Amino acid sequence: MALTNRTQRDIGFVFVHGAGLNGRIWERVADGLDYPCLFAEFPGRDGEKEMRLELTLKQYADAVVRQVKEWGVGRIVLVAHSLGGQVALQAAEELRDRLAGFVAVGAAIPKPGGSFLSVLPWPKRAILSLMMRKMGTKPPESVIRAGLCNDLAPEDADLVVKGFVPESIQVYADRFDGSLPDVPRLYIRLEKDKELGSSLQARMIRNFAPQRVRTLETGHLPMLGDPAGLRKLLLEFTSSVTS
Repeated sequence: MALTNRTQRDIGFVFVHGAGLNGRIWERVADGLDYPCLFAEFPGRDGEKEMRLELTLKQYADAVVRQVKEWGVGRIVLVAHSLGGQVALQAAEELRDRLAGFVAVGAAIPKPGGSFLSVLPWPKRAILSLMMRKMGTKPPESVIRAGLCNDLAPEDADLVVKGFVPESIQVYADRFDGSLPDVPRLYIRLEKDKELGSSLQARMIRNFAPQRVRTLETGHLPMLGDPAGLRKLLLEFTSSVTS
């Protein structure tokens, strides 16, 4: 967990990263935000791989909730990326009294009662489920580079590959037990995303039913590909929420 102290203490950003990543992935976006920023971390990052692979979606969400409750900022805007969308939705169930807004950045947003796997079209869902059972949740380096890092500078792609951590299979398969939070919602669509393509993101937008949709001309990791552009959209959204 990382925390940056900013001028405006009445509301802050809670960043929830995607699969295989860590909270530091958001640092370039937070640099220049005049708000407190919490980089939430998934559980079991420092433990043995075998222990981490048994974790459930609820345990992932509970870890995020615990970090937020230990934080000294009252109202929050959840910013979730990729698999983090599923985790943040589950966490939002316990954070409703503090939640001022929810931003999904190329995020997987299942319907209530759905899982991450359920958002995928049938052939891809079956293939991915089989691959995870046989090979685990860490893709080969070539797949990470082609999917997550397709538009990144070589040095950034190297950092992503080197730091990639396999997640629990359960966090992909467990069903989201709750409903959409009744707060302002923004979906940020990623035009060059090779992981969640345009048609899949369109489905996520329908599931999320946001009041606003904005677009970035980036791949799956805009926090590295265009941190300034992502920061601008977050500031615009939060300004509208606080006003």
